[in-house]
Amino acid sequence: MFERLDQLLANRRAALEPTTNAYRVLPEGLLFAGVSIDALAGRFMVSLRDTELPPKLREWLLASGADVFVKHLSTGDKNAPEPLRLPQQPLQFTVRENGVRYWLDMQSGYSQGLFIDQRDNRVRLRRLCHPDTTVLNLFAYTGAFSVCAALEGAVTTTLDLARPCLERCRENMRANDIDPEKHYFCRGDAMHWLNTFARQRRNFHIIVLDPPTFSRDARGHVWRADRDYTELVHRATLCLKPRGHILCTTNCRSMGATDFRQMVSTATPTTACLEEAPMPFDFSPETYLKTLWIHS
Repeated sequence: MFERLDQLLANRRAALEPTTNAYRVLPEGLLFAGVSIDALAGRFMVSLRDTELPPKLREWLLASGADVFVKHLSTGDKNAPEPLRLPQQPLQFTVRENGVRYWLDMQSGYSQGLFIDQRDNRVRLRRLCHPDTTVLNLFAYTGAFSVCAALEGAVTTTLDLARPCLERCRENMRANDIDPEKHYFCRGDAMHWLNTFARQRRNFHIIVLDPPTFSRDARGHVWRADRDYTELVHRATLCLKPRGHILCTTNCRSMGATDFRQMVSTATPTTACLEEAPMPFDFSPETYLKTLWIHS
């Protein structure tokens, strides 16, 4: 088993862009049921889904000499990852992905600041952007998509319910020598803002839809991806410029790829086309993330 893990790690490093130091080493289910491992700038984060850390894997992790953190993905557990031993490196640090810097915080709770399974979608977004592009990033979290768009000269509008997430997006922009004052930040409900933008006839070249599987806003309204995604796409299309693009993605595990495509296509104009995108290679054979690009 040690040889297989060593080989996986070596293969990832060889295949990725040289400055990328945030990636999946071990996909869930490849060697252990319910266990995955991410490499994060010389650290390892192990995610456990309704299981415990296998003794042999624990031995390999400790032998690596790296700081190791363990996150439990069981229902209802939203605690920060726990260190396997006393960390030797800072708990707040930057990782690099295709040359882009992002701040991570191992003490920030359930999510550390970057969803590495969206790496290929961020690459695709950058290719679509240029200095005249306007990008709306909904459910933005720490704004990784906004950072990528801004690096290509696009003007971004970043929207999230949580004020700390918007501030972390600004920090990520500064880490990449981007002036946040040249971009827009909106705090609040995505559906509300889409309605507002539509009334104002404020349209965008690219819209990013990466909502949580489940959330509740300040007024108690519950968002569910498996119920509300079609309406989200419909409202987004009303804010899209001609020949624009919408990134539709979800990690809702209870919704299959066929169901997701049906939900998106129901709200897609007949003149537009849908393009499916796979997960990054280092996540194979995982298939939980579904991605569709709408090209109008």
